[in-house]
Amino acid sequence: MDWDLIIGQENLKNTLKKSVEEKRLSHAQMFIGKAGYGVLPLVLAYAKEILKSEKETNSIKIDHLNHLDLHFSFPVFTEDKKSFSKKWFPEFRQMILENPYSDFNEWKDILDSQNKQLFISVDEVEEKNANFSIKSFEGGTKILIVWQADKMNEKAANKFLKFLEEPPENTLIFLIAESADDFLPTIFSRCQLVEVPRISDKDISEALSEKGISPEKINEIIFAAEGDWNVAQSLININESVSEFEELFVNWVRYAFQAKKQPQTLKEIIKWSRSIASWNKEKQKQFLDYCAEMFRLALMQNYGAENLVYKKLAQGNFKWESFSNFIHGKNIESILEEISEADYHLARNANSKIVWADLGIKLTRFIHRAA
Repeated sequence: MDWDLIIGQENLKNTLKKSVEEKRLSHAQMFIGKAGYGVLPLVLAYAKEILKSEKETNSIKIDHLNHLDLHFSFPVFTEDKKSFSKKWFPEFRQMILENPYSDFNEWKDILDSQNKQLFISVDEVEEKNANFSIKSFEGGTKILIVWQADKMNEKAANKFLKFLEEPPENTLIFLIAESADDFLPTIFSRCQLVEVPRISDKDISEALSEKGISPEKINEIIFAAEGDWNVAQSLININESVSEFEELFVNWVRYAFQAKKQPQTLKEIIKWSRSIASWNKEKQKQFLDYCAEMFRLALMQNYGAENLVYKKLAQGNFKWESFSNFIHGKNIESILEEISEADYHLARNANSKIVWADLGIKLTRFIHRAA
């Protein structure tokens, strides 16, 4: 990964580069931040800088994640009573090459793990310990990148602590996680903490401009993304379907209002759900994101934070302000929880028609809940 391919984060890039130049490298570093902030891209560029600074090496091997002294560990599920990430490395490698900003949910979808728990096992840690006891292939530093390191189970974490306390010679360990809350205090205390901040709006704006996104859409995306490139990318895709999404959302809300006095309207909700269920999974999940965002904006409209409402629906003479009056603190949590639950079931290959019909009907109850 080249530094210039990373969106923003100039201050942190310069700090990491300088630490390599001055040979001030802590043997264990913990990088904390959302995947969409660019945590893994930063670590990959950092690892490349380190390996290249020590010896003339083939950059293509590093960029393609094929360098023999660059190792990875990441969560997988148990298979045949063992849990080793190496079996799934081709899939992991492909995901990262396609999008180095990939997050844990994307990885779960790729593995299609259903209800299986993904974690880093004690077997995995023992294997990595054994691998690192061997001399490096190119005679320099060996680097271990532990992605989603907070997914270690208790036994693995205790075993990993010993690895941190007595690391093999010429070993660097980079832990990556979105939060430090789930680490053993003893692991946390033995690592140099590197906090990765959100990407600046200016940097996201420039990246979106390079993709040919209009200034108007850029402003909408920046407002909702909150410095997360993954969210920004998902909103690009949503914007491509925004007219269709808006029509379906407006219809859904209208059916929900009508259903209280006209129960026969539930038939329309069933038709609505079947039309959405015919889409591919990714488009369905994008529509869920769109719906969640519209409800959040309606809540802000209702609570007088109109300066934060960057988009209002007006299709088919839809009365945005009137609708917003029905979205409040007594129902917003239930609405967003149901949308999140629908996303969960879709990711696990539940019957889409049932998921959408259930969600559509539940809105008829929530939207009439008194403030």
